[in-house]
Amino acid sequence: MKQVLRQLGVYQKDTLLCVGLTALEVVMEILLPFITARIIDEGLEASSLSAVYRYGTVMVALAFFSLLFGATAGKFAASASSGLAANLREAIYGNIQTFSFSNIDKFSVPGLVTRMTTDVTNVQQAFMMIIRVAVRSPLTLIFSYAMCIYISPKLSLMFLIAIVFLVIVIGAIMVVTMKIFNRVFRRYDDLNASVQENVSAIRVVKAFVREDYEKQKFSKASKNLYDLSVKAEGLLAFNNPAMMIAVYFCIISVSWFGAQFIVVDGSLTTGDLTSLFSYIMSLLMSLMMLSMVVVMISMSMASIRRIGEVLEETPDLHDPESPETEVPDGSIDFNHVSFSYKHGSGKNALTDIDLHIKSGETIGVIGGTGSGKSSLVNLICRLYDVDAGSVCVGGLDVRRYDMEALRNQVSVVLQKNTLFSGTILENLRWGNPDATDAACMEACQAACADEFIERFPDGYHTRIERGGSNVSGGQKQRLCIARALLKKPKVLILDDSTSAVDTATDAKIRKAFAEKIPGTTKIIIAQRISSVEGADRILVLDEGRINGFDTHENLLKTNAIYQEIYESQVQGGGDFDQPA
Repeated sequence: MKQVLRQLGVYQKDTLLCVGLTALEVVMEILLPFITARIIDEGLEASSLSAVYRYGTVMVALAFFSLLFGATAGKFAASASSGLAANLREAIYGNIQTFSFSNIDKFSVPGLVTRMTTDVTNVQQAFMMIIRVAVRSPLTLIFSYAMCIYISPKLSLMFLIAIVFLVIVIGAIMVVTMKIFNRVFRRYDDLNASVQENVSAIRVVKAFVREDYEKQKFSKASKNLYDLSVKAEGLLAFNNPAMMIAVYFCIISVSWFGAQFIVVDGSLTTGDLTSLFSYIMSLLMSLMMLSMVVVMISMSMASIRRIGEVLEETPDLHDPESPETEVPDGSIDFNHVSFSYKHGSGKNALTDIDLHIKSGETIGVIGGTGSGKSSLVNLICRLYDVDAGSVCVGGLDVRRYDMEALRNQVSVVLQKNTLFSGTILENLRWGNPDATDAACMEACQAACADEFIERFPDGYHTRIERGGSNVSGGQKQRLCIARALLKKPKVLILDDSTSAVDTATDAKIRKAFAEKIPGTTKIIIAQRISSVEGADRILVLDEGRINGFDTHENLLKTNAIYQEIYESQVQGGGDFDQPA
């Protein structure tokens, strides 16, 4: 809750003004029935027209100020709640941007989306009710009951019985519904996951004719959400009958005993009885509204906890106090490195990696699925931290660098390539916002992307749809390589990022690298031996350990795993038909 309320910021003033104006609105409304009683007793029954005018004027003034205070409070409530929601979304999004990969692994993407949309909206609505209704209802309840005691202490006992009855019934309903609403918001994650997965993979769904299956899966998630919502709302429906029972009990009791007090002992006037009826409705309606506030708060508490989880999550990776901002060269050293994605789990992705790469070398990395290839390169640009040992770039432990400076010099083209909505030039300038058109074209030439870009009618100004859906996998990979080259890095890592291009284009890219960025250390992860056989040395990984590290020729003579991969690809007749 503290994390959420901290996001109020400049809207604290609007919140306080709303609370103050709401209190004044309640005072004006509470006085209205009292003035009505005076009009009846001192005006109508006494046949005094001047009293009617006098109290009528006061009544109009009270009604006007009540309306004014209420409207102004509503304006400030809308401003404060909307401002809180906007600040919350910015805070959540901003904190997500600071997350390391290990932090992101703790949350699902649909879960984060739900937190920024549904959960924030729930908090916004609850906050508006808190500063309006949750202030108004208790004050109305207290002031109304105080006026009832002032008018008739004996009849006020009837109201107390009704209040206790409503508190017990509504409290029981709240306890049950709060548990149900906690489950409802977890179902929202399942629903969002189903939608996101289906829409992002719609081409695969259609290619395999799985529309009916996906509809059934979505319907199941939607039905679960529907059932829980109906159950919760069904319980809440008992609020109204309970409210009506209390109201009718109070009306009958006041009518019966009030009539006796008027006729028998004259301790109550007609005007007082009339005002009591008004206070009955105000008192019980405020209690009913308070129950609705409790429902909204109980719903929002689940959202607040989920939002708090994101806001309280602190990045696992931090810059040191006096970080290094210059990377001397592209040399890389792994000094007996061990790494696991879950610290302390005992399941290492990498174990005792001792590896030394000179600046400017081209290193190939090959191995089976799950052998630790991606894990290895993720440590170089410090997307994760090691469990044991150290990773050095330019002779310095990566933990001593400013992370932005390190990642600007260690450029990675990840296994899953992503392009963003915008033109090709806008996508390329993710690598360097200040890059000229000429520099972008040069990078595209090195990545062999210029040959297909020039065929587009709009050339470099061709618009890329979200996720790069209007370009092929190979074209997307070459654009991502060009984007990485624009950084002019000291280390370039290609994590299986030429898998979608043909072998001839792959060979052209490697040749361009050798000619145009000879001083850059290049690490090429690949499944095809033809992509790495020209490297200075090739690293063979097996189950997170180094199985071999030598030239192509020597590995063919000495390394069984490398020999097996080579022979399977040669016999398959795939990658060695075209010269590299």
